Amino acid sequence: MKKIIECVPNFSEGRNKDVIDAISHAISGTEGCTLLDVDPGKSTNRTVYTFVGGPESIIEGALAGARIAKAKIDMRKHTGEHPRFGAMDVCPFIPIAGVTMEECSKIAKEFAKRAAEELNVPFFLYEESARSDYRRKLPDIRRGEYEKLKEKLKDPKWKSDFGPCEFVPKWGATAVGARMFLIAYNVNILGTANQAHRIALNLREAGRGHKNPGRLKQVKGMGWFVDEYNMAQVTVNLNDYHVTPVHVLFEEVKKEAAALNVAVAGSEIVGIVPLEAMLMAADYYIENENLFIYEERSKIRLAIERMGLNSVAPFNPEKRIIEYIVAEPPDEPLASLSVREFIEEIASRTSTPGGGSASAAMAAMGTGLGAMAAKLTYGVRKFEDREKYMRKIIPALHDICQKLIPLIDADTSAYNEYMQAIRMPRKTEKEKSDRFAAMQAGLTTAIKIPLSTMRLGNAAWDLMCDSAKYSNPASKSDVQVGAKALETGIWGAFQNVMINLKDIEDKAYKTKIIREAEAIQQRSEEKCREVISILNNI
Repeated sequence: MKKIIECVPNFSEGRNKDVIDAISHAISGTEGCTLLDVDPGKSTNRTVYTFVGGPESIIEGALAGARIAKAKIDMRKHTGEHPRFGAMDVCPFIPIAGVTMEECSKIAKEFAKRAAEELNVPFFLYEESARSDYRRKLPDIRRGEYEKLKEKLKDPKWKSDFGPCEFVPKWGATAVGARMFLIAYNVNILGTANQAHRIALNLREAGRGHKNPGRLKQVKGMGWFVDEYNMAQVTVNLNDYHVTPVHVLFEEVKKEAAALNVAVAGSEIVGIVPLEAMLMAADYYIENENLFIYEERSKIRLAIERMGLNSVAPFNPEKRIIEYIVAEPPDEPLASLSVREFIEEIASRTSTPGGGSASAAMAAMGTGLGAMAAKLTYGVRKFEDREKYMRKIIPALHDICQKLIPLIDADTSAYNEYMQAIRMPRKTEKEKSDRFAAMQAGLTTAIKIPLSTMRLGNAAWDLMCDSAKYSNPASKSDVQVGAKALETGIWGAFQNVMINLKDIEDKAYKTKIIREAEAIQQRSEEKCREVISILNNI
């Protein structure tokens, strides 16, 4: 898996466009780094940059931004609403894909070491990179902010981890560490900064102190007034959105605001957000309002609307949800063809695409027809008594259909892997051994794909039976065709499994796969007859 690390440096400049752009260009111009978001704030006088890269490039990108900050930001002149103590105030590294927290911690330390040596400024380690528990939390490190930093650095307890222990007036200090994904989130209040802060005190984990903790765990927050929005905000960091999700914070702010007779006017996510957090919010509103929404994009739209994420600026999922930003286009040349082109490609004088790809396509069409019949039934007044069945059938068949489509290309790719193994050299004993191992691995892949088609198709049969029972009778022939298409797709995949198994040398593996494949094939014949029987009796 490709290693992806996120870096979210916060720089103490949110008003000077030239400085903001210079840092942006430095980061985006670093090879291997992708700048995802730049979020400046005038009231906070702070800009949050979000970019991703690999283990080496992410350090270079952070260094590039730090160099510009050293040259262009002067903390002696800085004022703003947000707590801060340095030009590059904080620089966290976050694991996204294929990388551990331990790796990110090492990367944070490497960046701090190199930046401190090059720029000759103090760096503190925090969160997962901290060397002592009392220096783990960012508020503790930053307590006293820039104004008290000179005295703080004189205390041996607060000796910098990297760089000089002397006060550098122009820079201040920087906190660097590794942490879990943090969601910076603001809820808009049509009230005063004082009211927003009262709400934050009631909700944030620290509350008003040890004797008066707040209600929500893993939440840091405060209230302020944002001049450019002409609104107050409850501004929070959700340190672990699995503990306190975005939607929970939003709903709790609404309760607090109602108690103060203050209106909530939507919210904003600062920077980017994981897809999971948005889907968690959508699922909450779907369950709470008894809605029927099963497509991912519709769920995202619901979450955006319910939490008012467009209230301050447009929330574009393609640019704000991290999985959408870093996603690469699917490698599906066959599935992307027109129907005519796909059929002509199968009919061409080549061994691929062949029966395996055709089988996956037929199984997908079969489940798709079952889903279609259910979708045409849901929402029709005369079939309202069947709604509970449709709510079960539609999302499940829709999901199976979507999972079958990529197997059209996967089957062809698996065959090509085997053919590449066949073409390997075989002059020496070593070459023969390597070729044989590659061929066995290729055959295993060539079995795995059609077997996946069979497994997915097998999971659809009970749903197809329910679609036959409860869908609009006008769709009878569609479900009939769907059942036959699904049966044929599974039968075709079965033939592909068996033909590739004959050259597998691992007898235990062969026995196991044959047993499973034959059971699925037999059940497929029985369930297809059951669907047809149900429909014939309607």
